[in-house]
Amino acid sequence: MLKGGTGSPRRKLLRITLVVFGVGLISAIGLLGVVWAITPIPDSTQPRATAQGSVIYYRDGKTVLARQGVNRKSVALDKVPQSLRNAVIAAENRSFYEDQGVSLSGTFRAMWSTVSGQQLQGGSTITQQMVRNYYSGLSQERSIIRKLKEVMISLKVDQSKSKDWVLEQYLNTIYFGRGADGVQAAAGAYFGKDVSKLTLAQGAYLAAVIQQPSRFADPQGPDLYAARDRWRSVIDGMVATGAITSQEAAEVTFPTLRKPKAIFAPKGQEGYMLDQVTAELKSRGYTDEVINQGGLKIVSTFDKNLMAAAERAVTSVLPEGTPKKVRTGLAAVDPATGEVVAFYGGRSYTANKFDNSFSAKVQAGSTFKAYTLAAALDNGFGLDTRVNGNSPLRIASADIPNSGGYSYGEINLVKATQSSVNTAFVDLAQKVGLNKVVKVAEGAGIPADQLDPHRGAATLPLGVASVSAVQNASGFASFAAEGIHREAHVIRSVTDAEGNVVKSSTKGKRAFGEQAAIDATYALTQVVEGGTGSGARLYDRPVAGKTGTTDESAAVWFAGFTPQLAVAVDMFRDDNKPVTVNGSALYGGSYPAQIWRAFMTEAMEGKPVKEFKEPSNYGYSDSYGDYAPEDEYGDQQGDGQDRSTPGPEETGTPGPDQSATPGQETPGPDQPPVPEDTGEGPGGPGDGPGPGQGDGPGGRGGVDGGDRGGDRGAGDFGVEGLGHRLGDPVQGD
Repeated sequence: MLKGGTGSPRRKLLRITLVVFGVGLISAIGLLGVVWAITPIPDSTQPRATAQGSVIYYRDGKTVLARQGVNRKSVALDKVPQSLRNAVIAAENRSFYEDQGVSLSGTFRAMWSTVSGQQLQGGSTITQQMVRNYYSGLSQERSIIRKLKEVMISLKVDQSKSKDWVLEQYLNTIYFGRGADGVQAAAGAYFGKDVSKLTLAQGAYLAAVIQQPSRFADPQGPDLYAARDRWRSVIDGMVATGAITSQEAAEVTFPTLRKPKAIFAPKGQEGYMLDQVTAELKSRGYTDEVINQGGLKIVSTFDKNLMAAAERAVTSVLPEGTPKKVRTGLAAVDPATGEVVAFYGGRSYTANKFDNSFSAKVQAGSTFKAYTLAAALDNGFGLDTRVNGNSPLRIASADIPNSGGYSYGEINLVKATQSSVNTAFVDLAQKVGLNKVVKVAEGAGIPADQLDPHRGAATLPLGVASVSAVQNASGFASFAAEGIHREAHVIRSVTDAEGNVVKSSTKGKRAFGEQAAIDATYALTQVVEGGTGSGARLYDRPVAGKTGTTDESAAVWFAGFTPQLAVAVDMFRDDNKPVTVNGSALYGGSYPAQIWRAFMTEAMEGKPVKEFKEPSNYGYSDSYGDYAPEDEYGDQQGDGQDRSTPGPEETGTPGPDQSATPGQETPGPDQPPVPEDTGEGPGGPGDGPGPGQGDGPGGRGGVDGGDRGGDRGAGDFGVEGLGHRLGDPVQGD
């Protein structure tokens, strides 16, 4: 019997086995070759891998206001301490600088785990981890195909890129817990430091965190013991790799971790500021993706010290008993640039994100008379123009009154402005043309859609249109800039991740003539020096401004300026009821003027005193008639009474039907009461802020509608071919 010839079954089986194995090996090699050939290094990275959050700064470009989006700031490898690099290599891939970018044993373990369904095991090199997290087209799913692609790309990256490049991308890509992507963000999150300042112990802890970032982000109890053990194993690994000596390892101690906190938890006015910066970025075409992941450096217009001063001005002036429904807005605009340098958004961003200065729009009241004055002066009228200050003034079938029914007779525009005479400005607007008043207001920055409902209203010059504090401050900045309006904005510059800088334009457009602005400014200085706005006076420098009080004190204002800064302050309620504090209704010359003065006292401290330019024919009493100081209070009503001594209304002392609020400037002559409601139509929707949302209820129809919102009831009547709406309420001061 033969025992093993060439034709025995055993030999045949062996040959067949060798052939099959050879074919399989050749096929496997061929398959790997095909996979190698069809798996290039991806051209793009995963968006999240390289995304960097935007940083928003105060106007100095150095002080951080907020961080937005992904918490990552990529750094060059040479900014990362060598000890931290060594710790990461000791913890994750000790053969990093010697291997080919792939761990075959670790890869096979991972593949077997995928096939068998067991828990995925570790073993990936730093290069493989970087490839998986950095390049697009590689998901985190568990599959043989994905793992093969990862291996091939890792091998190719190792051939084409330096080890230092790989390590740099890895350190900037990996997630460290605490919302920190990349080593720079992790250094701040765990230790409050720049990565370059980390110690050996701190770097070793970040290396330890990579394995279990969620567990070791804020370890307590058993997790803290586990974190210490993991940290010590990293230190021991550094000894094994020769990165540190045994003595150094023995001397190093476990680091103290910073208490975890939110990446950005707004406090004070920060939330309001961030909202405005984000809104302006979007208006400029920046998407949420770019804002949150584009690594923008945004320099805002906000002055940190002035923001604090604005909050102090409001909180220090208003008494503790001020109702919570009473809201205050303050906005400060630089006339030379249009930059909003400060504002007051509200008591608590957490409680109410609807801010008082940008979003809330309330009726402008008598502050709007400044635009009417500018329109007149820009269209051939002078400060000596005389207008009808008697009360009431009949326009078609409507009677428009002054506060308390007080009549001034024929007065010039300085006196009309100083005493804020309603009928005088209604008469002036009729002479000038309401369309020209609207044009000046639009040129000064009041949006057309807020003026449109009132374009034909006889009461337009009395401030029935609603504006925000920022819009009114921006409008008054046009006077300070001698008729040039620069759009209000909150961003100075934006720098993208590549270093390209886009600066905000400070070019302006002429809203009205230079001489008109100078003359109007003179009249507005008289409001502060001896009129309804004396509560805003700064004793070291000239101030121009205008008070405003809507009917029933639904909104009260003071808007004013020095040559360097324009500021508007308003107060109103969520529910459109009268603004009262300690039982007394407020007026523009009371708390708003005091808040304005408190803020400007700080804002102007140390600033040079600048004078306003002198008005046309200044000093010639025969040019502007009775606005010359010596006969300011002369017989101006034509009633034969000598008014050389100021009367009670003119000095702001309460009249028979008025009451003074302790410690405040008291109401001037152009303040409520106003006549009974005579409107017939239903009130339209308001545009003032409602509770928490900014959608105030509609107002009443009639002359004293009292709503801070827009259109107010029906009752149109014609004057000089124009339709006028009786529903617009008469404004006081």
